Amino acid sequence: MPNRKTVVGFVGLDKLSLRLASSLIRSGYHVQAYQEDSSYVNEFCNLGGARCQTPVEATRDATVAILANVGDDIADISSTIGGYCIRKEACVGEGKIKLVNDLLECIHLVASVEATFLGARAGLHPSILYDIISNAAGSSRIHLRLLISVVVFYFLSLFFMLNYLFYWQNSVMDGAKAVKFPLPLLAVAYQQLINGSCSMKVGGELSPSPTKAYEQIYGMNIRDATKQPSYDPSELARELTATAKDVKKIGFIGLGAMGFGMASHLLKSGFSVIAYDVYKPTLVKFAELGGLIGTSPQEISQGTNEALQSCGSVLSALSEKLYIIKGGCGAASSVKMVNQLLAGVHIASSAEAIAFGAQLGIGTRKLFEILQHSRGYSWMFGNRVPHMLESDYKPYSAIDIFVKDLGIVCNESSKMKIPVHVSSIAHQLFISGSASGWGRYDDSAVVKVYETLTGVKVEGKHAILSKTDVLNSLPSEFGENPMENQDIIGNLNSKVLVVLDDDPTGTQTVHDIQVLTEWSTETLVEQFGKKPTCFFILTNSRALSSDKAVSLTKEICKNLEAAAKQVAGTSYTVVLRGDSTLRGHFPEEADAAVSVLGEMDAWIICPFFLQGGRYTINDIHYVADSDRLIPAGETEFAKDASFGYKSSNLKEWVEEKTNGRVLASNVSSISIDHLRKEGPDSVCKHLCNLKKGSVCIVNAASDRDMSVFAAGMIKAERKGKRFLCRTAASFVSARIGIIPKPPLQPKDLGIKRDSCGGLIVVGSYVPKTTKQVEELLSQFSANLKIIEISVDKVSMKSLEEREEEIYCASEMASASIRALKDTLIITSRKLITGKSPEESLEINYKVSSALVDIIRRIDARPRYIIAKGGITSSDLATKALNAKCATVIGQALPGVPLWQLGPESKHPSVPYIVFPGNVGDNEALAKVAKTWARPPRCSTKELLDNAEKGGYAIGAFNVYNMEGVEAVISAAEAANSPAILQIHPGSLKEGGLPLISCCLAAADRARVPITVHYDHGNSKSDLLDALELGFDSVMADGSHLPLDENISFTKFISSLAHEKGILVEAELGRLSGTEDGLTVEEYEAKLTDVAQASKFMDETNIDALAVCIGNVHGKYPPGGPNLRLNLLKELHQLTMKKGVSLVLHGASGLSQDLVEECINLGVRKFNVNTEVRSAYLESLKKPQKDLVQVMASAKEAMKVIISDKMHLFGSAGKA
Repeated sequence: MPNRKTVVGFVGLDKLSLRLASSLIRSGYHVQAYQEDSSYVNEFCNLGGARCQTPVEATRDATVAILANVGDDIADISSTIGGYCIRKEACVGEGKIKLVNDLLECIHLVASVEATFLGARAGLHPSILYDIISNAAGSSRIHLRLLISVVVFYFLSLFFMLNYLFYWQNSVMDGAKAVKFPLPLLAVAYQQLINGSCSMKVGGELSPSPTKAYEQIYGMNIRDATKQPSYDPSELARELTATAKDVKKIGFIGLGAMGFGMASHLLKSGFSVIAYDVYKPTLVKFAELGGLIGTSPQEISQGTNEALQSCGSVLSALSEKLYIIKGGCGAASSVKMVNQLLAGVHIASSAEAIAFGAQLGIGTRKLFEILQHSRGYSWMFGNRVPHMLESDYKPYSAIDIFVKDLGIVCNESSKMKIPVHVSSIAHQLFISGSASGWGRYDDSAVVKVYETLTGVKVEGKHAILSKTDVLNSLPSEFGENPMENQDIIGNLNSKVLVVLDDDPTGTQTVHDIQVLTEWSTETLVEQFGKKPTCFFILTNSRALSSDKAVSLTKEICKNLEAAAKQVAGTSYTVVLRGDSTLRGHFPEEADAAVSVLGEMDAWIICPFFLQGGRYTINDIHYVADSDRLIPAGETEFAKDASFGYKSSNLKEWVEEKTNGRVLASNVSSISIDHLRKEGPDSVCKHLCNLKKGSVCIVNAASDRDMSVFAAGMIKAERKGKRFLCRTAASFVSARIGIIPKPPLQPKDLGIKRDSCGGLIVVGSYVPKTTKQVEELLSQFSANLKIIEISVDKVSMKSLEEREEEIYCASEMASASIRALKDTLIITSRKLITGKSPEESLEINYKVSSALVDIIRRIDARPRYIIAKGGITSSDLATKALNAKCATVIGQALPGVPLWQLGPESKHPSVPYIVFPGNVGDNEALAKVAKTWARPPRCSTKELLDNAEKGGYAIGAFNVYNMEGVEAVISAAEAANSPAILQIHPGSLKEGGLPLISCCLAAADRARVPITVHYDHGNSKSDLLDALELGFDSVMADGSHLPLDENISFTKFISSLAHEKGILVEAELGRLSGTEDGLTVEEYEAKLTDVAQASKFMDETNIDALAVCIGNVHGKYPPGGPNLRLNLLKELHQLTMKKGVSLVLHGASGLSQDLVEECINLGVRKFNVNTEVRSAYLESLKKPQKDLVQVMASAKEAMKVIISDKMHLFGSAGKA
C-alpha cells in the first residue's frame, strides 16, 4: 500500500479524471482536486476526495499533478508541483485530431515499454538509456516520461498513462473502423494495453504499481535494474578523448547515405580513411575525394579493444555528444538496438497516424503542426512527416535500412526472451515497403504502404486541379450584373476608391484612371476636388522594408484624412492593392492604415485576378498554369525571399501572416455558392453581421462573382459599414464599374513609324518572367539588341565596377535605339539573395537603382517602353522618367497596363507598358513586343491598296544617288506622305548594290511608308537578280515584245515574284521618249489595247499595269500632253474588276488638272523622273564652295519638286 501521505492532485474533473481519482482513492492515495463549477465535485467528495478552492491548493505537495482543465493559472501551479505533472494537452482537444494523438501515444507507450525492458535485459541502466535516447533519433515525449517514471517515480505515472490511453483507445479503434482504415501498429499496441491492464488487477482492484504487471509479462525485474550502480557514459567519453592516441587510419564498411557523409567529413578533417562498399560507383566517388578503397570487409574490420583507445579524436570529430558504454568494443550496439527500435516504430507510427488523419479528412499539414506540440510527438515524427507531406523520398535513410535494423531488434529480442510486438509489426511494414519496390526510398516512404492499401493521400499539399473541370463544376453565375443596377450606379461616387498600389501593376484592369506618384496633402486635395470614382497612389512599398512600408502607409493615410477634410462631402474607402500571388507587407500595411483611419468593421481579403489566372475556390487560392490550377502555396511565388509563405488556404494564410494573432478559425469567408445563388443582398447581410474587426475572405472565379461582391459591399457601406480591402486588381475594376475594352495597339494612339527603336527593361526574377524572356529571344533575338546587366557587379562589387556597368549599358542602349533596334536591357538571370529578407530587399534596391540610372542616362527617345516587373516599372516611371502622375489609358494585353505619363515626364507621349512579372503565358512578352515594335516596311501592294481606298496616287521617284534618296525621304516625312524609291536599270548599272542598300536602309529608317521598286526590268536575268536583292516590287517590262511573248515573259517573272511576296508591275502598249539613255521613237509607240489588256492580266496574274494613253517618257512636245482619258476610263473599269492597280509613267510635265483627272479615273501610281533629275542638274550649275554644299543644294532642289508632286498626287498627309 502507498504511504497515506502520497498526494495526487487534480486540476479539473471530467469523466476520465473522476475514474482515475476513484481508483487512486481506493488504492490508498490522498487525492485532492479543484473544479471551478460543481460538476463531478459531489461524486468526487463522496468517494473520499478532498475539494480545494484554488488550482494552486490542489497541486500543493502533490507527488503527481494531473491537469485535466487548466487555463492561465499554469504559471502559478507549476511553482507548487514538487513531483511529476501530467497535462491533458489543450492543443489536441477533442474530435478527430485527438484520435490521431491518442494513436501515437498508445503506440509510443508500448514501444517504450518494449525498449526499456529490452535495454535493461541487455544490461543498460535506465538512467543511462534516458540520457542517451533523449539526445537521439528514438526520442519521444512518451518515452522520456516513461523513463522518468521508471527512474524517479517508480512507474507511478505509467499507471495514469495506461488508464488514460486504455480508456480512449476504443474510440480510436471505432473511428478507424468507421472510415475503413487499418491500424496494425495500434491494434497490437492496444492488445498490449489490454494485457497490461488485465495483469494489473489484484482481487478486482487495480494494483498500485503496474510495474509488477509488466515485469510478469517480460519475465524480469525492472526495479532491480534501476537499483544497479550507474555511471556517466559522457564522462568516460571525455576521458577517452583526453587520452586518445593518434589515429593512422580509419575503416568504413558501407558507404550509404550516413556512412559516406561520415567518411567524407573525416577526410576533410584530415584523417586517412579506407572504405569498402558493394556499390562500385560510390567507391569511385569516394576515391575522387581522396579516400582509400578496401578489397573486402575483412580487410577493414580488424578492430580490438586497444584500437578503441585510439579512436577518441575520431569519434569526437563525428559527434555533437559522445558516450562510452562499459563493456569494450561492441557494448554500445545495445544502445543502437534500443534507439533503432524506437526510431523505426516512431517512423512507422508517424506514417500510420498521418495517413489515418488524412482518411479522417484532416488537413495533414495542419495536423502535423498541431501534433508537434502534443504528447504524441516524437523526434522522428517531426523529422520524417515533412518528407511525407512533400512526397520527398530522396533516401536520407532508406526503408531497407530499417528492414535490416528492426530485423536485428527482432532477432536479439528473441534471444533475450523479450517480446517486442509493436516493433515486429513495424518491421513487417518496412518489409512490405521494400517488397513493393520502395526499399531504396527514404524510410518515410513506409507511408506509401498505407496509401497503397487505402487509396488515401497524405501529401500535405492541396491538389493541382483541372481548371476546366473545376470551373465547369461551379454553379451558374448570378443572373444579372448587379453593377449595372441603377441603384448601385447611383452610389458608385458616394465613396471615392483610393487604391494604395504596392507596385504599378495594380492598374491591370482599369482605364481612364489617374495614378499619382506623390501624395502631398495639396495633391490629394486637388484630386478629391475632381470628384473621381477612383484614383491610384503608387507606393511601391513592396520594394521597401517592413518598417519603411508601415511609415509610408501611415503618412499617406494621414494626408488622405487631412485632404478629405478640406474637400466638402468627401468620403473614401482605402484599398491596399497587393500582389495576386499573395506577396507583400500583410498585415503590416493593414495595421498601419487602421492605426490612422481607425478600426474597420472588417478587412476584406480578395486576391482573385482573372487576367492573371488567379482563382479563389473553397478558400483555396490557385494560380492557373494552362489548364492546371496550382495552389498558390506550391508555386514559385510562395518561395519569395522576402514575402514567402506556405498556406494556400487563405484562412490559414491569414493566420500564418499574422503569426497566429488572427486564427484561421476566426476568419470568415464568402463562398462562390453564396455569390452565385444568393446575390448582393445576402453579401450585404453577411458583411453587416461580421464582428467588428473581422477578416473576411472573398472566393471568386469570374468577374461576375466580383461584381456581385462589390455590389453587396456598396450596400453595406451605405448602411455605415467601413471596410479596409487587401485585394488584387480585379476587385478595383468591379468596385468602380469599369467596362472592359480591348487591348490597345499603336494605331489606337496614332503611332506610326518612328525613326527609333523600342526599349524593353526586365528586372523581375519570377520564373514566369524568365520563361517569357526565353520565348522573346527565341522569336526575336535577330531583331533585338540584348544588353545584360550583371547583378553581381551592380549589387555586390565596388562602386567603380558598378558605375562602369551602368555607363556601358546606357551608351550601348542609346546607340541601339537610335539605330532603330528594339533594345532589351535585362538583369542577369542568376538570382542573388541575402541571408535575411532585409538583405534581399537591399540587393533588390541596388539592382533597381542601377536600372534607374541606366534608363535615366539613355539620351535616345524610344518608340515605346516595356517595364517588366512591378518594382522595375515603378522605379523607372518615377525615378528614371520623373513622372509625377500618369493616366491609365488601357491595357496592352489583358492584365498588362498601358500608361500615358504626365507632361512633366521625360517622355510624355511615349507609351509606357507596365508588364507584371507574374502575368501572361510564356509568349505574352513576345506578343506585346511584336505588337509595339516598329512595324516592318509596307509592301508596295499595301501602298497601292491604301491609295485605292483613299482615292489618291503614290509618287514613284527615280533615284540615282544618296542625295536623291534623301530628297525623297525628307520630302515624304515633311509631307507625311508614302512614297516609292525607284531604281532604273541604267542607274543600277552605275550605282550597283550600294545604291540598292542605300534605298533599303533609308526605307527602313523612314518615319513614313517607303518601298523600293525595280523599274523597267526588261531582261530575265536582271529581274531574277532583282528578286534576290530585297526589292519590294519589280516591273517586268516586256512591252517591246509581241503580246504572246510579253505574256510568257511577264508570267514567268510574276510566278517567281509572288512566291516571295513581291508585287509585279507590267506594261502593255509602249511609251515614246527617252529615259536613262533608252529611246523609243514615236513611230514605235502604241496605245494600250483594252481587249489585249484583259487577256494579259488574266494570264500573267500581275498586280499593277502601266498603261499607254498618250503619255511619254521625258519631256512632252511643245503642244503639251495629249492623253486619251476615255481609254483610261475603260482601262480603269477593267482593272477594277481584276483587282489590278493602274500606273501611269511619264508624270513629269502633266498639269494639275490632268493629274487630278487621271487620279479620278483610277491611276494609283505616277512615275516621276525628268523634273526631279532636271532640278538636280540645275542645282549643279550654281557655284558652291564645298562638295557638302553641292550635295545639300542638290538635295533641297529635288525635295522641292518631290514635295510638290506629293501634294499634287494627293498623298500628302496619308502616311
